[in-house]
Amino acid sequence: MELMDFKTYLNTAVEWLLSSGIQIVVILILAFAVLKVAKKVINRLFDRIQKDKDEEYNKRMNTLKSIFSVLATILILGVGLILVLGEMGIQLGPILAAAGILGLAVGFGAQNLVQDVISGFFLLLEDQLRVGDVVTVGEKTGIVERITLRLIILRDLEGSVHYVRNGKIDIVTNMTKEESCYVLEIGVAYREDVDEVMEIIRQVDKEIRSESELKEDIWEPIEIMGLDRFEDSAVVIKSRIKTKPIMQWAIGREYKRRIKKRFDQLDIEIPYPHQTLYFGENKQGEAPAARVNIQEESGWTPDR
Repeated sequence: MELMDFKTYLNTAVEWLLSSGIQIVVILILAFAVLKVAKKVINRLFDRIQKDKDEEYNKRMNTLKSIFSVLATILILGVGLILVLGEMGIQLGPILAAAGILGLAVGFGAQNLVQDVISGFFLLLEDQLRVGDVVTVGEKTGIVERITLRLIILRDLEGSVHYVRNGKIDIVTNMTKEESCYVLEIGVAYREDVDEVMEIIRQVDKEIRSESELKEDIWEPIEIMGLDRFEDSAVVIKSRIKTKPIMQWAIGREYKRRIKKRFDQLDIEIPYPHQTLYFGENKQGEAPAARVNIQEESGWTPDR
């Protein structure tokens, strides 16, 4: 009796494998083949769109390409899974009905996920940031390595990776969108001629734009805004350099290096912070004596 049951099960399994089993294998093979073709089509389509376009346009297209690839993967594998379940004899109607009820229940507990997806959609739609941009999101600053509908992945200067949920983003500061600027604040001593210092800054700017390897990345002559403020030990001259996106920091460092060398050659003082002690005066214009107490320490005797 047990032998007959085993033969019956074996025959049933063989029949299933020869019918539904083969179809399931075919469905899986077709699903992965279609997915591979879809990704190739997406890559070729975006490569054609990006051909002969500027870097800013390509950044946005690369971001959209990664999103379309993820959506294509979810769609194709989801359809394949439904077809496989149908071949296994599982009724899809009750499953979909239960999934709808379960999804409604999960939806109340997954509000953060829904918020992340909606926020991510509008981030991409409004082109607020792209892969390759340097941004500040919340309290984190770094280069955008990846964007999904749920989160943004940043890598900072130290190599640390930050995962930021889209639903938690209130403000996005994009420092490399279409153009960038570097603000120079140069402090010199009060005794220096401010006009002379500004002329030196202009000369350094001309040298960098004509000789430096970075000259192609500087889009406009330096904009000198003038004497910006009075500090405790220096007057501060503010200026701005408009650059190619993401190149502002390298260009700013080169400006500072050259300005420091030129100031050293011309004996222009970049002062250290210092304070002047004031002991006060009475109404007769007399100031109290400054009492200095010198104490001897072991092994040291003050000169007299």
